[in-house]
Amino acid sequence: MELRHEFTVPVPVEEAWRALLDIERVAPCLPGTTVQEFDGEKVNGTVKVKVGPVTLTYRGTAVFEERDEAAHRMVLKASGKEVRGQGTARATVTAGLTASGEDTAVSVHTDFAVTGRPAQIGRGVMAEVGDRLVGRFADCLSEELVRAPVAEAGTGTAAGAGTAAEASAAAQPGGPSAPAGRAEAGPAGAAKPIDLVRTAGLPVARRIVPAALAAGAAAAAVAVIVRCRRR
Repeated sequence: MELRHEFTVPVPVEEAWRALLDIERVAPCLPGTTVQEFDGEKVNGTVKVKVGPVTLTYRGTAVFEERDEAAHRMVLKASGKEVRGQGTARATVTAGLTASGEDTAVSVHTDFAVTGRPAQIGRGVMAEVGDRLVGRFADCLSEELVRAPVAEAGTGTAAGAGTAAEASAAAQPGGPSAPAGRAEAGPAGAAKPIDLVRTAGLPVARRIVPAALAAGAAAAAVAVIVRCRRR
């Protein structure tokens, strides 16, 4: 399945480019995602997806296949597998940045395939969810870039300072909490799952809920049968 999205961020193209390459910085804007390790080339992490009463965790990797600084174009290839199931997911994400006055226009092409329970909700619903998630990512990234401009390589990271400040504030009594569904960077992070029903919205949710409830009922029935056999 292919999805295409475009959005604008309120910073010059060079700054936007550095930000998108800073995985640990943009991770909090990726719903449901936890970055466990990033060595500059390869990302190891998990993505949690909630379909009605069922929560699925995918563990996998993402690798930069292309990073063209002159053209401001990058290609990221990711793949993962359910931790407790047979479902799989793969995606190739191609992003291009273009200067638009003092702003930057970002175009994203995603070619992805998923097997297992999420695949049962249909292409139309997946496209709707994708549109909403990219919208959230764009808004989050814009806010992050405005709040803390990206530092030049070798001069320290303004992003790191901003992240540390946020973490400190969150640790204080009454401090702000991280938005639901956002990712966490680092092994200790534990992002909330992407709730497909809530993300898709009420009209689409009406098509998802019956299938999700049926899956949940089936899982419960299996659990009861297993318990009875153990007695």
